[in-house]
Amino acid sequence: MDEQIHYQYNKEQQFGIITLNRAEKRHAISKEMTTKFLHCIELAKKDPLKFLIVTSTGERMFCSGGDLNDLHGELSPNEAEEILLIMMEVLYQLAVFPVPTIALLNGGATGGGCELASACDIRIAKHGTKFGFVQTKLGIIPGWGGGVLLAKRVAPSFANQWIMEGTVYNADDLALKGWVHRVVTDSQWDDRDNLLKAYTSKSYKQMKILKELYLEEIGVIGLKKRMEKEVRYCASLWDSEEHKEAVSAFLNRS
Repeated sequence: MDEQIHYQYNKEQQFGIITLNRAEKRHAISKEMTTKFLHCIELAKKDPLKFLIVTSTGERMFCSGGDLNDLHGELSPNEAEEILLIMMEVLYQLAVFPVPTIALLNGGATGGGCELASACDIRIAKHGTKFGFVQTKLGIIPGWGGGVLLAKRVAPSFANQWIMEGTVYNADDLALKGWVHRVVTDSQWDDRDNLLKAYTSKSYKQMKILKELYLEEIGVIGLKKRMEKEVRYCASLWDSEEHKEAVSAFLNRS
């Protein structure tokens, strides 16, 4: 398919898959893609899924975050907030999706790509991949509400450290922290049936109950408001000199 993002339903094994298909741009998510992403999630809700996968094409990158052609440094805080809120809604809908969500991390991720992965319940990564919440190195903070979600996935003290320092970790290190649930080899990755067997072997009703109980356990009351607050704080830093200089340096890199 030529679409930059698309949804498919595997009727035989009862799962859905949303695929980012913009490898030439490291699967950076444009403003147009955010609305299509929401549409894919709505399509997925109409199918009797046991679980929903989010992944990307290729092997280099799962997602590099937001497309800086849309999220450039010259936006006003209000303009930035308006764009960021749409992708925040994508992450929120994934976080509260009625059945488990699984990020199949075909490659590494930075910035918003790590936020997107954190919106999913399970993260399976290929060996050798690397991930970084690097937003603070760009003069901002996570802008899609993913920092709030990260603290639901790992120890809040580590979430705070990772975001503050902007460190890039490999998949094995993040498995020890609990952010990555499984690290797999290339051959294991290619054996998709076996890779997903633990999930396809469960019933639809089981998976719905398990997700409901998980959401109760992590606590989602007020989650959206906290994510919106993080977006506002991020947008308030958008016109800072630190952010403008960092974005300019990135766009003008040789």
